[in-house]
Amino acid sequence: MTFPTPTELDTRLLPILHKTLKSKGTTDWSMKQDGSQVTELDHALQEAVIGVLRQLTPDYPVLGEEMDAEEQSRIFEDATTPFWVLDPLDGTGNYTAGVPFYCTALALIENREAQLGWVYDPNRRERFAAARGKGAWLGEQRLRPQPAPPLDQQTILVDLKRLPEALRLAFAQNPPYRSQRNFGASALEWCWVAAGRGHFYLHGRQHLWDYAAGQLILREAGGHYCQLNGEPLEPLTLGTKSVQAGLDAAAHAAWREWLQPWFETAG
Repeated sequence: MTFPTPTELDTRLLPILHKTLKSKGTTDWSMKQDGSQVTELDHALQEAVIGVLRQLTPDYPVLGEEMDAEEQSRIFEDATTPFWVLDPLDGTGNYTAGVPFYCTALALIENREAQLGWVYDPNRRERFAAARGKGAWLGEQRLRPQPAPPLDQQTILVDLKRLPEALRLAFAQNPPYRSQRNFGASALEWCWVAAGRGHFYLHGRQHLWDYAAGQLILREAGGHYCQLNGEPLEPLTLGTKSVQAGLDAAAHAAWREWLQPWFETAG
């Protein structure tokens, strides 16, 4: 089966993304049932991207973050063809606060595996992409494995608020790493780790649209990942999953060993 290439997505999506960002630039927001923020821009970007995808791949359904849960479940469970998973504005909280760290994330799923991942950062005009078995790219630059220092010298990306309280306290009182960051846009954080911008990534709870594109990009860059309890992320599911991920195999092995006592029963 032939899928669109990242370059084809660039050609079709980038103009409409920038046009929508300019025309729907309000930062007014409301609260969704899950406690996260949503703006007019989230919905406008979702509508715009779906419009392009229906022209490009008319037979492939699109599962968008801003759809209701019943429709998401129907698309995921009933898909007999590949289907798209879309986060139109990953990092909505950053967008509403004026923090220039957010993106549009898109993944093409077949047989519960991501076949294509595409993430675009409009502030830096950086496009990350990967196709299964064909490598990962930041623009024209091929992403490749990079060595990481020992744990106590690492700067990691971690969302502390979604980790268990005991682990958060351990990180605050006696962290095994040198320093940590939390940028607030999961798909883009996956990509930054794939590009060597941070030595490791920890997150306690991500939705499918948060990680589907990024995990493929990291995988194709030569990286390694699993859930906090060591279980795999694939096959993909509609429920949330935890994440430990890194570009360096030795660093990933060291983190798995360090985290194992904390997450023997975590999901």
